[in-house]
Amino acid sequence: MNRAKAEDWWRVTQAGDGITLINEPHIKPFYRCNCWHIRGSERDLLIDSGMGVVPLRAWVPLVSEKATLAVASHTHFDHIGCHHEFAERAVHRAEAALLAAPTRAAVLADPYVTDDIFDTLPPAPYTSAGYEVTPAPATQLLEDGDILSTGDRRFEVVHTPGHSPGGIALWEAATGVLISGDIVYDGPLIEDTYHADVADYRRSMERLLTLPVRVVHGGHFPSFSGEALRRIITDWLRAHD
Repeated sequence: MNRAKAEDWWRVTQAGDGITLINEPHIKPFYRCNCWHIRGSERDLLIDSGMGVVPLRAWVPLVSEKATLAVASHTHFDHIGCHHEFAERAVHRAEAALLAAPTRAAVLADPYVTDDIFDTLPPAPYTSAGYEVTPAPATQLLEDGDILSTGDRRFEVVHTPGHSPGGIALWEAATGVLISGDIVYDGPLIEDTYHADVADYRRSMERLLTLPVRVVHGGHFPSFSGEALRRIITDWLRAHD
C-alpha cells in the first residue's frame, strides 16, 4: 500500500456556524474521526483529535492560532491521538484514566488498528503493529452540565454514556448545534465495545431526543439535521424495544 505525505494527511472543511471540520481522508470512512474546531473570541475548542499518526498542530495552523482546549468526546484511539499536543485537555471524569494511560486494548487500538483501516498508509516510519496513543493526562475533568466557554459561545457538557462510560456531547442552545461524539451519528452505531452499556445507551438517546437540535456534527460521517437526528434516535429506540 502507498504512503501519504504528511502535508496531505489532514483535510480542513468549513462546516458553518464558526465550526470547522478537520479529518484524515486517507482513513476509511467507518474509522475516520471528525475533529470539530470552534473559533471563540477568547479561546478555541477542539473536540477530538484523530489517530495521532501525523502531528495535527504541525500541519493544521488553525489549531495553533490561539489558546485551544482539546476536548475528548470519549477516549477511543481514533479520537484522542493528538491530544498530547495541546497544553489544555478536557475529558469526562469516567475516562480520565484512559486518556492518561491509553493502552492499545483500553482505547480499542486492539483489535481495530490494522493496515486495512487505511486507503493510504501514514508516512514512514508508521506501522500498525507499533501504533500507540501518546498519554495526555487531563487538565480539566468534565461533568454533566458543565459549561465550556470560548468567551462568546457557551457549550453545555451532556454526559452520554452507552458507547463508552465517559462519552459526552456538547450542546449550544443558542444555535441549536449538537456535537455528538460517537453516541449518535448518521452511520452504523457501535454498541458492543468492552465498556459499552445498552441501558445507558438508551437513556442517552432518550435525553438527546428532548433537545431542540438544529444540526448535528457527529464523531463520524457527514453532519445532519435535527430532524434526521430525531428519526435516527426514534428508529434506534424502536429497534431496541
